[in-house]
Amino acid sequence: MQVTSDTVVSIDYELSNSEGELIEKTDEPIEYLHGGYHGIFARVEEALNGKGVGETADVHLQPNDAFGDYDEKLVQVEPRNKFPAKVEVGMRFEGANDGGETLVYTVTDIADDKVVVDGNHPLAGMALRFHCTVKGVRKATQEELSHGHVHGAHGHHH
Repeated sequence: MQVTSDTVVSIDYELSNSEGELIEKTDEPIEYLHGGYHGIFARVEEALNGKGVGETADVHLQPNDAFGDYDEKLVQVEPRNKFPAKVEVGMRFEGANDGGETLVYTVTDIADDKVVVDGNHPLAGMALRFHCTVKGVRKATQEELSHGHVHGAHGHHH
């Protein structure tokens, strides 16, 4: 079976920076619903279209194809008393941006009574290389298509 719209695709992947340094790699294959459901980067989906099990794709992603450009406006300095007593660099918190959209903010610095948080994805602003191998392709179920995402072997409840 080929990767086409409305199929569930299982892939192994490696994500590297533009210098070839490994950032992330799968231990087990991941699945996504193919065909514009936003389960994977659009450029990767384009590269996988028509591929079969065992075939590979190697996609170079510019920041706007992956996690976006780095936005300085998403770095904020907040009062220390807004955070738990044991706040540490690297901790993540959900918060709303100026537009009311929920973002995940990462604590990047703590000084005296201030905490610096960054709402950018850790890979924002980076060009990336996404190398993957197709491990499986199957038709999506009607339930997966109506929900717009993969449910896996045992489904799930909303």
